Amino acid sequence: MADNQTLAMRVSEISDPAVLFERHNTEQIRRIERKIRGEIEQKKEELRQMVGERYRDLIDAADTIGEMRQCSESVVQFIQDLHQYCHRLKQGRPVQSTRDQSPGLWKEKFYTMAAQIKLLLEIPERIWSAMEASQYLQATQLYLLCCHLHALLQLDATAGGHYTPVLARFPILVRQVSTTGHFRSTILLDSKSLLQGRAVSDQAIAEALVSTMLLEDSSPRQALAGFLLARKASIHKLLNQPQHGTGIKAQVCSLVELLVTTLFQAYAVFYLPPEGSPKPGEGTLSCGLLFSILEDVTSTTPAARGRRVLHEEMSTGSWFKYLPPSITEFQPVLRTLAQPIQTEQLRDALQQWIDTCREDICRGVGGLLVYVKSLKGLAAIRDAVWDLLSTDSISQHWSTVCQRLLDRPLAVWNDFLQQLFLQRLQTITKEETGAISATSVQLLVSVLRDLEVQTSHTSPGSNPGSGCGSQFEVDVASFLWSESPGDLPGDAGWVSVAQRGQRHHGSSLAMKTQALTPCVQSFCSSMDAKLKARLDDLQCYLPSQVTGSSSGAKENSSASTSGRFTDSPAVEEALREGCVLCTRHILSAVRHQLDTTSPEPSPAVLSSVLFMGRLCQSVGQLCPSLKICILGKQNGSEVTANGTPRQGRKQGKGRAVVDVSPAQAQWAGLKAELLSCSMEAYRIWSSALSKMLLDNFGTALRAESAGAILTTATNWEDLEIQEEAESGNSVTSKIRLPVQPSWYVQSLLFQLCVQVNRVGGHALPPPTLQELLQACLAQALHHYHSLMGQTVGTEGAFPMTQNRALQQLFDLRYLNSTLGCRAEEVKSSRSHRDPRFHQICDWLETFIDPFDLDVFTPPLNANLNRLSQRTSVLLGLLTGSEKPLTLRSSSNNSQEPFNILPLSNNQIRFGLLPLSMSNVRKSKSASRSSDAVHQLQTPAAPKPQGGENFQPGSLFRQLADQDEDTASSSLFKLSWLSSMAK
Repeated sequence: MADNQTLAMRVSEISDPAVLFERHNTEQIRRIERKIRGEIEQKKEELRQMVGERYRDLIDAADTIGEMRQCSESVVQFIQDLHQYCHRLKQGRPVQSTRDQSPGLWKEKFYTMAAQIKLLLEIPERIWSAMEASQYLQATQLYLLCCHLHALLQLDATAGGHYTPVLARFPILVRQVSTTGHFRSTILLDSKSLLQGRAVSDQAIAEALVSTMLLEDSSPRQALAGFLLARKASIHKLLNQPQHGTGIKAQVCSLVELLVTTLFQAYAVFYLPPEGSPKPGEGTLSCGLLFSILEDVTSTTPAARGRRVLHEEMSTGSWFKYLPPSITEFQPVLRTLAQPIQTEQLRDALQQWIDTCREDICRGVGGLLVYVKSLKGLAAIRDAVWDLLSTDSISQHWSTVCQRLLDRPLAVWNDFLQQLFLQRLQTITKEETGAISATSVQLLVSVLRDLEVQTSHTSPGSNPGSGCGSQFEVDVASFLWSESPGDLPGDAGWVSVAQRGQRHHGSSLAMKTQALTPCVQSFCSSMDAKLKARLDDLQCYLPSQVTGSSSGAKENSSASTSGRFTDSPAVEEALREGCVLCTRHILSAVRHQLDTTSPEPSPAVLSSVLFMGRLCQSVGQLCPSLKICILGKQNGSEVTANGTPRQGRKQGKGRAVVDVSPAQAQWAGLKAELLSCSMEAYRIWSSALSKMLLDNFGTALRAESAGAILTTATNWEDLEIQEEAESGNSVTSKIRLPVQPSWYVQSLLFQLCVQVNRVGGHALPPPTLQELLQACLAQALHHYHSLMGQTVGTEGAFPMTQNRALQQLFDLRYLNSTLGCRAEEVKSSRSHRDPRFHQICDWLETFIDPFDLDVFTPPLNANLNRLSQRTSVLLGLLTGSEKPLTLRSSSNNSQEPFNILPLSNNQIRFGLLPLSMSNVRKSKSASRSSDAVHQLQTPAAPKPQGGENFQPGSLFRQLADQDEDTASSSLFKLSWLSSMAK
């Protein structure tokens, strides 16, 4: 309650502050203080509002009083003037009456004055009509005539500030005199704005310049400077206008049209031919319009009377006859001397203007071309500019005008726009190829991630249908031997290979013969589609291939297109550089991925490594657009058709000169980089594979227990030999020799063959396959060499018996014959036999009796040859189709048929089967082949046991024991099927 009373207290009630402090506490006193301060501020605001309102009313009242005072003073002044005028009239009337003047003379003077006043009143309307019709020269002449009338009528104010007699008699002329003063600035403004238009005739430009010269009393050089400044302002206006509503092509074309029109009009208006030169004939461009019009307007000769200002009006109105001759024959006068512009001065002024405009145009057009995002759009703008420059009205006289004005030719496209368009083209190409490389790298990383996931989840119980594309990358053999409807084209049965088009080379069977998996095809097709889009976009900027019936049109347009495509080499070079950088960026990403996996790649990573190897190997083939982008449209098609670069004539004996262009050299270098990266990936895979397989081989080879050695033992053969005793009698004895390698040797070769076939070994590069075999052989020799040290230096190890040494010698020679170098490599000395082989063989032979070794060598060689021939089918790619056996010592007297399968005479593309290339069996019949097979089966091997089918060597024995059905025709002997596989 106390608080409410305190707040309800008024300021007037507070008489003594001491009493206030006695009755209230501190908080209440503060509330009272805030309340009092609020009331004070409220009263101040009310006082300010009241003073402001009263002040405005006071100002309005003062203004009203001032206006009333001025109005009253003016009324009083007018009354006084009227009184004085009336008084002067009264005084002058008797004087006029006393003058001795004839009425006719006074009437004529009056009509003359009236005609002048009427003409003066009509001139503004005529000036506005002329300006509406854009006839600024006529408007200027009328304005100057009006100024002349003002001088005649003395309408200007006198020195004392009083009105002239005419204004005193005709007060309507007061407003007319003030109105005509604005015509000069209006005519000048409209004339200068007319100079900025590009669709204005030469006559209108010349008249506008003459109007400016008459109004400003300027010289022709000043008129030229004003004309060029107006055109420069027009160029700035075109470059800075907003983008919406106007296309860039229209802006650039308008800019070129304005530039060309300026030079044409400068020639037509300002150029005068040198003295003594012949007059231009009919059909040529007119020149010197400025000086001819100026001569017609300002000339005072009798011949110019028909071009007077009021010549047309003299015959239409009856009152025109009262005008004095100074008006009817009025001609404007130019105070400055209109000297012709010298040719050097005109050339310097135009050249300076061109240099200034070149900078503005380069800056402005460069900013406009930023909004063009495709080469097709650039080509459309370029073609529109060239179509404009190739019109008859421009191309017919352009060289003449430039030669006379600038004393040199001027190419608008080459000097102003070509470099801008080329820079924008290079930028677009760089951006687009950069985007292609970025998306390709992203796709590569995505595919590698999917392959790692697929490899890590691959298990015997996994679903083989999940992730089919990635599954094919992990197991290429499943892709090679799978069937699809698109394996063969529909007309493969009756269309030969030579008659097929390019589309048949991309069939599924062709991809399978090259081991190009779906992931590789998808990656390359995606990249090729993007490059083809870039190529198609680029073709819009390059000249089209004109052949056949359009050759006549090509000849007619050769003049206009000769300069249009001068930058074609630079355009192709821009695309070539962009594609090379794109490919190298992808290669750098592939190398980075290979570097992360190269030290010791896990088996799960080998699928990714092989994918990158196949990808780099097939990019040049599956991306034909890449080759065309680098070699060019014509060169790329020629190289694709011919297969090799064009060879020149032979110079000298056995020499040929190959014409290799820089583009072909760049393409060859890029293919070499791709091949190098592919070989690096294959090298990583082969090193990892050989290390993985040979580790198990070395463990089994260095087994020390008798049980482990017996476990790896295989079949031996009993042979009866006849020897001559000392008595001369023939003695028959039985010997046992190995006919099969040890189980770990068979497992090594079989697993190696499986792994090679699993990754599409028939499509592996021969150097990679040879490197893999040599690496396996080198590591095997290393393990054998370590076995030498283990046997010699280890105590308690299983001794090296003669039988074990025979088996090891047979295994080593079999490995060397299977994995050793090819015959062609031996002949070319590209590969040398490892000296450790002879060293190990010598070491093993030390454990064999020398007499037995001489007896065992011929049949051992025969067993080795037979085994190599029998296993060549199964090992497939590990042995060459014509690979001979390199035996340490063999007998040339043994004649034994080695082949157990009829080999095809035709070379086909499937390398899974070692089909022979020789034509020796071409004339053999089926019966002789059957006899050879039965003779080969004479030394029959022991019958396999029941559980032997599951041993690694069972397949070899089945191949040895199986009868070959030669009567049935081989599938690969069908010529039409073999041709379809090509």
